Amino acid sequence: MILVNGAVSEVLPAMDRGLAYGDGVFRTLRLRGGHPLAWRDHYRKLSHDCAALAIPCPADEMLEGEISRVAAQEPEGVAKVIVTRGTGRRGYASGHATRPTRLVMSFPAPAVGADVSRAGIRARICALRLAHQPALAGIKHLNRLENVLARREWSDPDIAEGLLLDHAGHVIGGTMSNLFIVENGALATPDLRSAGVAGVSRERVLRRAAQSGVACSVCDIPLDRVRRADEVFVVNSVIGVWPLRELDGRTWTPGPCAERARQWLDEAND
Repeated sequence: MILVNGAVSEVLPAMDRGLAYGDGVFRTLRLRGGHPLAWRDHYRKLSHDCAALAIPCPADEMLEGEISRVAAQEPEGVAKVIVTRGTGRRGYASGHATRPTRLVMSFPAPAVGADVSRAGIRARICALRLAHQPALAGIKHLNRLENVLARREWSDPDIAEGLLLDHAGHVIGGTMSNLFIVENGALATPDLRSAGVAGVSRERVLRRAAQSGVACSVCDIPLDRVRRADEVFVVNSVIGVWPLRELDGRTWTPGPCAERARQWLDEAND
């Protein structure tokens, strides 16, 4: 089911700025029993990203109600919420936009076996390098062409994710995920001040690590440091946690920190 401004529809105005310019933001989240997981965190992030682009954010209760409607079709699936600036005249100036457009939709959950999340995945290093743009860094905006181009670099179904670096050689994350490394029991995740998307699962792992007394730093992480790490895992709100078992010839055995992160993300969260 797809809702456009609350009505069942698959039609978007041709002059919508989300279509014309990627002028909008989105969230993707898991459904469990028809309820959105970690909704408070997702709405807080959606509201933050809307504010960063000066787009009025739809009300919490309205979006949650619309998610419940689409979740009736896929109660154990995936929901996606998109907010664009709305329709407007031709040109980059955004002052003529009318009101935000909101889309809420549901999809079946991806067919990924539990063995993948336990045994780990193969990953690769992408050739594409992310550009620095501090004004957009961290925001899950609609212009994801860098990720699209990076994902086109491989077709091997045994490779589940590709790691993206910036031009300075720092690892930023995966094409669809945030990255953590483990060194002597301590976690580290890339600083996203200049590039990348700050996902809700990354935020939740950082928060639970602090609450549990697990050291976790946010810093620049060169590729060699990833290769030397004791564990490496990626997270997002759909896959949960995927440990890396192989990255361009370097191999790991999935370890206890990835399993602990999985438990943190599986904990009840409204």
